[in-house]
Amino acid sequence: MLLETPQSSSRVVALIRRLHFDAVIAFGPLHVACLLLFWIPFKWSYVVLLVATYSIRMFGVTAGYHRYFSHRSFKLGRVWQFLLAVLAQTSFQKGVLWWAAHHRFHHRHSDTIDDLHAPARHGLFWSHIGWLFAGTSGNCDRNAVRDLEKYPELKLLNRYHHVPGILFGAALFAIGGLPVFMWGFVLSTVVLWHGTFSINSLAHVWGSRRFETGDDSRNNFFLAIITLGEGWHNNHHRYMSSARQGIRWWEIDATFYVLKVMSVIGIARDLRRTHS
Repeated sequence: MLLETPQSSSRVVALIRRLHFDAVIAFGPLHVACLLLFWIPFKWSYVVLLVATYSIRMFGVTAGYHRYFSHRSFKLGRVWQFLLAVLAQTSFQKGVLWWAAHHRFHHRHSDTIDDLHAPARHGLFWSHIGWLFAGTSGNCDRNAVRDLEKYPELKLLNRYHHVPGILFGAALFAIGGLPVFMWGFVLSTVVLWHGTFSINSLAHVWGSRRFETGDDSRNNFFLAIITLGEGWHNNHHRYMSSARQGIRWWEIDATFYVLKVMSVIGIARDLRRTHS
């Protein structure tokens, strides 16, 4: 029988304190919950629901968290800005201020030892999901998002960042019960997480490089498809403020196509391009 010494006990406590329980509680159980899908009779309509809820919320991540709040690559009115933030936060990827601050830090220190999303420095697993479980992952430099801090509604959303996702899941359950909730929220959210995180990890090790950007960013067709255009990551690191990341005609960028439609009907304006 092994006896717990004060030294080993203190090491366990130190490890626990380094964990970010917000990520642990949300991330692990939702993955495990996906196993319940084996007990739900299969229907193709559930697959359609999965693709729809994934795509809509991925647009919230790519157009909202990333291109709008992190890089300000186009402009919105205040109401549409708030609605896009709500949509983004249904992805359960924390608040708009936290997300934008983290991403701006990533670009300032891309693929250096200070960058959490640097596979060459910290390994593929850490850059993909490992960093989420560190106790410091909940921190962010709010000075980096002073342009967003001036909006009290965004600060409120950021503080209660779980609420949009919880309401989204509750609405799906109310509409279709457990099967719709499982396919449209649980599985959709897990796939959405890994789709988003693949840009942090795989897009820095797998693909081609058109531009010498001083980091390890890559262009990857497959990642571009599953992330609505974010896979043209080397293009993005060359033209960070551009609303369009697929700069060649064959580089599919679904997020930009939707933004173009939004600009035509007057919702979005001043879409920044690669030359700006």
